[in-house]
Amino acid sequence: MTTLIERWRAHSTLTALGGFGVAAILLFAVAPAALSDFRLNLLAKFLCFAIVAVGIGLAWGRGGMLTLGQGVFFGIGAYIMAMHLQMADASRLGNDVPEFMEISGIRELPSFWQPFASGPVALIGILVLPALVAAVLGYGVFKRRVKGAYFAILSQALAAALAILLTGQQAIGGFTGLSDFRAFFGFKLSDPANRKMLFFIAAGTLLVVVALVRQLMRSRYGELLVAVRDQEERVRFLGYDPANVKIVAYVVAAFFAGIAGALFTPIVGIISPADIGVVPSIAFLIGVAIGGRTTLLGPVLGAIGVAWAQTAFSEEFPSGWTYLQGVLFIVVIGFIPAGLAGVWPMLKGLLDSRFRRVTPTTPASIVVEPQPAIEPEKVESR
Repeated sequence: MTTLIERWRAHSTLTALGGFGVAAILLFAVAPAALSDFRLNLLAKFLCFAIVAVGIGLAWGRGGMLTLGQGVFFGIGAYIMAMHLQMADASRLGNDVPEFMEISGIRELPSFWQPFASGPVALIGILVLPALVAAVLGYGVFKRRVKGAYFAILSQALAAALAILLTGQQAIGGFTGLSDFRAFFGFKLSDPANRKMLFFIAAGTLLVVVALVRQLMRSRYGELLVAVRDQEERVRFLGYDPANVKIVAYVVAAFFAGIAGALFTPIVGIISPADIGVVPSIAFLIGVAIGGRTTLLGPVLGAIGVAWAQTAFSEEFPSGWTYLQGVLFIVVIGFIPAGLAGVWPMLKGLLDSRFRRVTPTTPASIVVEPQPAIEPEKVESR
C-alpha cells in the first residue's frame, strides 16, 4: 500500500510540474508573441483577478467560507501601491503633495500617507496589512462561530462600508480614486517594455500562488480544512479548534488579494472605490463558482474566462453583460455545482453508466458427488 501511495504522489508531482511548465510557456512565450500590447495588458489585469480567485478557492472551495468581501483586502493592497506611486511621482516633480491634492486645495501631506513614501515600507504594508486585517476580523468572527449566510453578509457589508468610506475621503481621491501614475519603482509606465514587465510579474506571481495553494491542499492542513468544511463538530470533538483552521485560510486568501490589488494598480493605471466595493467582490466569487471552486485550476480559469467574456461582450452589448453574467451564475449553481471544471467528470460518469457493459457471470457448475448405494437390509429368517 505504501508503495502505491508513493507512486501516486510521484505521478501527481510529475503531472503538476508538466502543467506548470505548459502554463509558463503559454504565459511567458506564447501570450507576448500572439497578443498586442493592449490585449497583453488586459490579460495582465485578468491575471490579477485570477490571483484573488485562487485565494477564494482555498477559503470557499476547501474551507466552506463564502467570502463576499475580498474587495476589502484587494483595495488595501491597491491603495497602498497607489499612494506610493503618487508620492514617488510628486517627489520626482519636486512637489510636496501629489497633483490631485493640489487641485483639491490640500497643501500638506496627510500623516497616514507619509510611511508609504518609502518603497520597502509600502511593500511590507501590502504584504502585512491585508493579512493583519483578515486575522483580526477572522478571530472576531470565527471564534464566535459565525458561519454560513451570516458570515457572507458580514463580509459583504465590510466591502460596502470600505467603499463608502473611501468615497468620502478627498485625501485619497474620493469617488474618482487615484490615477495618472507615471512610474513603477523607477520604471516609466509609458514604456511598452515596462508594461510587458508588469505582465511577467503578474504571471510569475500567479504561478507561485497556485503552487503554494497546491501544497496547502495536499498537506495535512488541507485535509483538516476540508474536514472542518464537512464535519466541523466532529473536528472539534477530535481536539482541533475549527476557528484557527478557518482563520489561516481566510488570512491566506486576504494575503493573495492584497498582492493582486497592488499589481492591479500600475497595470490598469487607476484604483477607485468602484473597484473594491460589493459588485467587484461578487464578480470575484462568480468567476470562482463558474470555474469550479473545489479544484485548483478552476478558479483561475473561471476568473480569467469571466473577465475576458465581460470585456468581449461589453464591447458588443454594453447593457447585456450583467444579465448574461447573472444567467451564467444561476446555471452553474443550479445545474453544475462543481463549475466548468466538473463538466468533464460529470460527462464521463454519464457515458460510463450509459455504455458500461455488464458481463453476466456464469454460475459455477454444481458437482454432485455420487453417493454410495444403500444396500437393503437383509432380513434374517427365523
